[in-house]
Amino acid sequence: MKNKKSGTKVGTVSPQFKAKKKDQYMKNKPIILVSSTVYGIEELLDKVYATLTAFGYEVWMSHKGTVPVFSNKTAFDNCIEAVKKCDLFLGIITPSYGSGKDEKNDFSISHKELKEALRLNKPRWLLSHDHVVFARSFLKELGYDKKEERVTLKLKKNNIFSDLRIIDMYEEATIESEKEVSKRKGNWVQKYRSDDEAMLFASSQFSRFQEVERFLEENLKEIGIITSKTSKIGGKS
Repeated sequence: MKNKKSGTKVGTVSPQFKAKKKDQYMKNKPIILVSSTVYGIEELLDKVYATLTAFGYEVWMSHKGTVPVFSNKTAFDNCIEAVKKCDLFLGIITPSYGSGKDEKNDFSISHKELKEALRLNKPRWLLSHDHVVFARSFLKELGYDKKEERVTLKLKKNNIFSDLRIIDMYEEATIESEKEVSKRKGNWVQKYRSDDEAMLFASSQFSRFQEVERFLEENLKEIGIITSKTSKIGGKS
C-alpha cells in the first residue's frame, strides 16, 4: 500500500525523510572543545581529532582551525566563547604552558580555558602528561607544596618544562582547593606517558556516544512507520 502524497509504501522510510532526520542529527552533534597547547603534541592532536570526529562529534580544536572565530573578537575572547558554547571539554595538560599571554605573569590561553571550564562546571575530561605529575611530586618533596611557595622559584629556560604554572593547572583540575577529598567532584585527571595511553583514555571515554548515534539510526525506520501512520490517521479525520 502506497502513501498517495509521497508515493512510498506505508511502513517504509522515504529517502527524503532519512535525509531530514540525518540533517537534524548532524545539527545537534555534541560539540567537544579540545583545549591544549600545540607545541610538541601535534601528532596526538591529529589522532584525537580524527578519532572524536569518527565517533560523530563536532570537534573544536585550534590546531585544526575548527574553533569558531569572529573578526571582531580577540583570540582570547574567541577561545573563551568556545568554552562557553561547547557541550564537552577535553583538556590536555602538557609540559608546555602555551601562548597568548599579554604580560609575563599573565595566564596562557589554555590555562584561561581550563579556568573557564571549571567556573562553568562544564562536563570535562582531563589528561596530564607524566612529566607534569612528576614535577609536582618532586617539588612537593623539596618543600614547595603550594602555589605560593612555587612562585618564589625561578625556572631557567629549557626545552622540557616551560612554566611552573603548569602545575597550577594540574592542581586546579584536580580541585586541590577543596580540602575534603570526598567533596571533590569532576577532579579526575588521567596521567599519560605516551600518545597511545592518551588515546586509550579518550577513546574509552568518548566512544560511548556512538551508541546514541547507532540508536538513532536503527530507530529511524520505526519513527518513519509511526510518522506514516500518524499522517494516515490525520488524513481520515
